[in-house]
Amino acid sequence: MTNKEILLRIYAVIRPYQSRLFIAMAGMIFVAALTGAQAYLVKDLLDKIFMEKNVFFLNVLPLVIVLIFFLKSVCYYLYYFLLEKVGQSVIRDLRVQVFEHIHSQPLSFFHHMPTGTLISRIISDITLMQQAVSNALVGTLRDFFQVIILLGVVFYMNWKLAMFSFIILPIAAYPIVKFGRIFRRLSTRTQEETAHVTNILYETITGNRIVKAFGREQYEGRRFRDQIGTLFAVIIQDARFRSMQHPLMEFIGGVAIAMIIWFGGNEVIHGDATPGTFFAFLTALISAYEPVKGVSRINSTIQQGMAAATRVFTLLDIVPEIADRAGATVLPPFRKTIEFRDVTFSYDDEQPVLTDINLAVPAGQALAIVGPSGGGKTTLTNLIPRFLDLKHGAILIDGVDIRDVTLQSLRGQIAMVTQQTILFNDTVRNNIAYGDLHCSEEELIQAATAAHALDFITSLPQGFDTIIGEGGARLSGGERQRVSIARAILKNAPILILDEATSALDTESEREVQKALENLMKDRTTFVIAHRLSTIINADRIIVIKDGAIVEEGTHDELLALGREYEQLYNMQYR
Repeated sequence: MTNKEILLRIYAVIRPYQSRLFIAMAGMIFVAALTGAQAYLVKDLLDKIFMEKNVFFLNVLPLVIVLIFFLKSVCYYLYYFLLEKVGQSVIRDLRVQVFEHIHSQPLSFFHHMPTGTLISRIISDITLMQQAVSNALVGTLRDFFQVIILLGVVFYMNWKLAMFSFIILPIAAYPIVKFGRIFRRLSTRTQEETAHVTNILYETITGNRIVKAFGREQYEGRRFRDQIGTLFAVIIQDARFRSMQHPLMEFIGGVAIAMIIWFGGNEVIHGDATPGTFFAFLTALISAYEPVKGVSRINSTIQQGMAAATRVFTLLDIVPEIADRAGATVLPPFRKTIEFRDVTFSYDDEQPVLTDINLAVPAGQALAIVGPSGGGKTTLTNLIPRFLDLKHGAILIDGVDIRDVTLQSLRGQIAMVTQQTILFNDTVRNNIAYGDLHCSEEELIQAATAAHALDFITSLPQGFDTIIGEGGARLSGGERQRVSIARAILKNAPILILDEATSALDTESEREVQKALENLMKDRTTFVIAHRLSTIINADRIIVIKDGAIVEEGTHDELLALGREYEQLYNMQYR
């Protein structure tokens, strides 16, 4: 991605706020003009007051200086505040845009994109972009105006001396460009290593029980220390170049001032310029060189922002593999049949996970799906809400291909309860109401009651308003699962997917959860994935999936009578 492309895309993000930017830029120009006026006043200060001893200028000039500083302060406040507001607005918009874009991606996206990297993009990279836009990039514009106006003052006062600027500025610009390339490369490495640090933090904090259970605190400490060391080395390399850049610019400026003093001093000695003109010229030129040095100081920030923008826009350019087709319609309420027709599926066009699946599930039926691990059970159910997308075959709901309807209307008719209970660090009330954000208090209590959760909820310190911690850490496994069941009950979707909903529970918790699940399954079309065959004995129909194909189908008794795959699974558990 070229600099031009990055700047055009940054401008597209800033465009809604361009009126504020124009006002800020006007403020910058005024600040630059008033800085030029300050430099020019040095001439009258020396010539009119100290050389000619003019009383009128002595009385007027201090008032003019106060007025200039007052106007400059007002303009500075105006543009600085507006730039800060624009910068923070851009951060807000970009973070929301990236967040929504991430959640528009299919499950496969999260399989190869680490969580820490995504967090780093939203938090760290976008902050670097904001610093580059509101501070560095716009600061460069301010300095550009200041240099142009001050050079105009310089040329007006003494064009011969001003010619030195054409020698100094190109020399000063060379290290800025040279160091800029280095800063861009180091910024990319810094953010990559920061993302690795975030990944380790996320994995070890969320998996702290495993770290402690296996006594791997020291191992994880070493792994984190090594990664921090790598990041530290890159940051120090960046600091070395940043530290080198400023002294170099100072030296170039010192050489330039020495040359001007020698040449300008000759002009004054020979009577070709007044002392006031020379010192005003020197003041203006030093003032003009300060912004050039300023560019060198913020060059690192600009390059970091540009590198961060490349990473953010690259993420935003990832087109969701699963999205609404053009002309997608709203799925009517499900009433009849869900049909799998010649369904074959593979991940990344490798070995098929499912092969030639043909299955019809009538409304209201409880279909249990069993089989060895890795056989394709979860993949089959993930195809229904289009968490994964088909390339071969079709899934039809009441005769309508699910790819021809909107994702929102499809998923709005599906509820899920999984083995890994996903709860948010919020109140019990809000976790259950996630199934229906507009539910009434009565509906909330009914859902909790049906999920056999009301008793333990009311015993919590604040009842429904108790914060349950990250992932529901303050609840037991069975309690967490019953909250997730209450959430699914409240959604009241006609299609239900239960993916190993009781496999992680002890016997007592499983009994309570199983009662809740029976309430949840009433009058719903249910797909039940289960390893514990005791939980699906009463299912209307059972299919056995092995190596991606349906190898047996029937009721519990019918499959036992066949004496094949299902009986082997049953015997492994009970005999």
